[in-house]
Amino acid sequence: MKSLLLALLLPTAASAAVKVSTLHPILADVTRQVGGANVEVVEILKAGGDIHHFEPAARDVAAMRGSVLLLAMGKHLETYLDKLRDSVGTGVKVVEVGRPIPSVKLDPSQEIFVCCPAHAKSSIDPHWWHSAENMKRAARIIADELSSVDPANEAAYSAGAKAAGQRFDELKKWAQQQISVIPRGDRKLVTAHAAFGYFCKEYGFKSVPVLGIGRSDDASPQYIAQAIQVIRENKIRAVFAEDQANPKVLSEIVRSTGVNLGNPLVADGTSKEAHTFETMLSHNVKAIVDALKPPAP
Repeated sequence: MKSLLLALLLPTAASAAVKVSTLHPILADVTRQVGGANVEVVEILKAGGDIHHFEPAARDVAAMRGSVLLLAMGKHLETYLDKLRDSVGTGVKVVEVGRPIPSVKLDPSQEIFVCCPAHAKSSIDPHWWHSAENMKRAARIIADELSSVDPANEAAYSAGAKAAGQRFDELKKWAQQQISVIPRGDRKLVTAHAAFGYFCKEYGFKSVPVLGIGRSDDASPQYIAQAIQVIRENKIRAVFAEDQANPKVLSEIVRSTGVNLGNPLVADGTSKEAHTFETMLSHNVKAIVDALKPPAP
């Protein structure tokens, strides 16, 4: 009789995983690290998606059915979030994971910026996931949210967040070691968009975002001229395009200055080849080091 009861109970236990929907593949990965077998993750925005143009369709809302948590990056990245809240109803708690994480503002007065477009001044850089410290914060936030809906597994979620945090610490140390070959005076990161403020702050770079925070491919001739002047004055050796952006403005700057065009960086974290924090950081650090390390004697 005991074995029969166990057999009846096991399928129930196996199907009791907390269902969580995510709006970014990096969030999906961290949720799996924190939740382990206690969570079922439904990826709404998958690897290869475009976070700046994505909007959930009816099939996505249907896929969320049964979720108790919906995890978003926040910081106004998901412009459709209010509409989505109405669509999923009150049974799903929408959590903006990035909301409590301190923001980097695009402002020339901040020491990490060499210059930046006036039209983007004081805009918030939403790309908080380029920082290992922020990823540790995110793991703890996700653990707390999972514990609130599944208190029986609070200890497991806490342990999962701690293990994820240790991994992020290891990745940060690896990145610092790799970047140490670049002289501090050469740590200037010229990109099209202001997507790397958190990375620059964590690893001691100055940021030169040619097009500001937006995804427009246009920059005024005056700003392009200003960016060229900054590149020449600071003896910058390389500029970097982004994996999902049009490199035409940077190509123009390369032609005008003769600087190298480095391998494209993963800005949004949704690249099919780099859609976890580890793979994204690894790709970006290697690309930056390859382009900015001193030439061999």
